[in-house]
Amino acid sequence: MIALTSKNPAQLAVDAVVVAVRPRGTAVVAVGAEWLPKELTQTLLRDAARLGITGAVDEVRRLPGAGIKAATLVVTGVGDKPLDAGTPEGAETVRRAVGAATRELAGLTSVAIALPTPDAATVAAVAEGALLGAYAFSRYHALHDAPVGQVEIVTERPRDRAAQEAVARAEVIAAAVHATRDLVNTAPNDLYPAAFADEAKAAVKAAGAKGLKITVLDEKALAAGGYGGILGVGQGSARPPRLVKVAYAPSRAKAHVALVGKGITFDSGGISIKPAAGMEAMKSDMAGAAAVLHTVVAAARLGLPVAVTGWLCLAENMPSGTAQRPSDVLTIRGGKTVEVLNTDAEGRLVMADGLVAALEEKPDVVVDIATLTGAQMVALGYRVSAVMGTEDVRDEVVSAATASGEQFWPMPLPEELRAGLKSKVADIANIGERWGGMLSAGVFLREFVGDAAWAHLDIAGPSFNEKAAHGYTPVGGTGVGVRTLLSFVEARG
Repeated sequence: MIALTSKNPAQLAVDAVVVAVRPRGTAVVAVGAEWLPKELTQTLLRDAARLGITGAVDEVRRLPGAGIKAATLVVTGVGDKPLDAGTPEGAETVRRAVGAATRELAGLTSVAIALPTPDAATVAAVAEGALLGAYAFSRYHALHDAPVGQVEIVTERPRDRAAQEAVARAEVIAAAVHATRDLVNTAPNDLYPAAFADEAKAAVKAAGAKGLKITVLDEKALAAGGYGGILGVGQGSARPPRLVKVAYAPSRAKAHVALVGKGITFDSGGISIKPAAGMEAMKSDMAGAAAVLHTVVAAARLGLPVAVTGWLCLAENMPSGTAQRPSDVLTIRGGKTVEVLNTDAEGRLVMADGLVAALEEKPDVVVDIATLTGAQMVALGYRVSAVMGTEDVRDEVVSAATASGEQFWPMPLPEELRAGLKSKVADIANIGERWGGMLSAGVFLREFVGDAAWAHLDIAGPSFNEKAAHGYTPVGGTGVGVRTLLSFVEARG
């Protein structure tokens, strides 16, 4: 889908050529586009206001391609932000501007991106943005406008090895993000725990990567293994739960990272049922498991020198005559007991089992990712995820997120919140006091990791975009977390 070219953009036989523009008074100026014909340059300087072109971030406008071979010139706004991919902010500005353009250009077959690319880092940002923006979910209906099929990146270094490697990496990253989005967008009648496990098997097989293996525990194996959290959450559904282990083990691995993902394929709330309004978005409650699956697959495809083991904790939380009840007591793998005070606080129950199982293999570090609490959205909104845990690992995750272009904010785990999780009949209760609910959930999970190096990522809001598309982010599943986790794993190598 991506090709590098050093040809003059004006001479490229594509449907559209994309340039970046930024404000200059009441006009706009193209960034690094000296090749533009005089007529188009003057149009931008003279008629921008009349054409509604301001150069603002996320703004994409089309102009007739006067004087160039392409039928259309596309301008994508970058505001006053720098385009220096040597900084995280600059790289994300490039990704977002290019991604906004390819997202808006759905229906076109071929597009050339003519932003300045002075180094391989900028080529990488352009390629990632272009691919992340060129996404659509078409499982259930025919698309009116298919995503852009072919992208040419104009660069002075088309044969530069670092640039070519950057493009290859971007293609793996985008494939992982797209596959995660596809899973999140899939209807829950098609993506139940066993079906998710089958999707994981198919992804591992399709990757064809050396050292990549998958193991699936069904409900009988879960019972034999003492996975009381996953079984308790899943017992109300006619479609039983699964625990999927996806392991990438390269020879002479420099480190071992364990990833644990929440995979509630649909969350009705169980007996503590959710309000009907907005419940349809609860098909996205498996976004953490989807991100874990495709992070492991991407690590294997890239041949990273780090062992990565993913644990997908899969269950469907439904109300029925067999569902768990408030006041039930579950025994998590390893023997710790939990009093269930609210069946809608189910994610932490399946994650507890997954964390215990992951730590039994003694990895160097464990990172869990989950659409865990509505309180995350109250605290940080729809675009910023939270990260808690061991301070050094928490900060490492934030650094990985910044480098990859995702927004994660460090949050504390106050000791005083543990008192709110006390139970009169079990080792711990599954909910605490209302205030600080996101942090209480993190404190609950900490009970199952002991002194291990650990971080907990709450992606409840950012995992599913119910508002307007923006930048390279579509409506629906976003694939958030994949780039951060992959960057985290790469840094360990």
